[in-house]
Amino acid sequence: MSHQRIFQSSEFFQPTDREPIRSVITESPEAVIVAWYIQPNQEISPHIHPNGQDTWTILQGKGEYYLDPAGNTKAIFAGDVVVAYPNCVHGVFNNSNEPLIFISVVAPANAGYQLVAIAK
Repeated sequence: MSHQRIFQSSEFFQPTDREPIRSVITESPEAVIVAWYIQPNQEISPHIHPNGQDTWTILQGKGEYYLDPAGNTKAIFAGDVVVAYPNCVHGVFNNSNEPLIFISVVAPANAGYQLVAIAK
């Protein structure tokens, strides 16, 4: 059985004026690879993966990356690789005037997903 091994990421980015679209590039039991296109003033809500990690490779743009339930953030930029280990709060708000574009690898695929309320 042959599996596709090379993907053109630009074919998966889906700009929208609504919530950002989680566009799955490929999925196996070991990992899910997702393309994200976050417009200015859009957000991926803070969340955790209780049973796995989420690694982002930032291709373009910048944003404020959520670090914890207190709402602390850190700026991320094109070229950064950002890792959220199991149960680490993460998400991002695009506070710039350009799109934030990145690839996410969640491993394993059944890492789970839980929204986290941020104290404001």
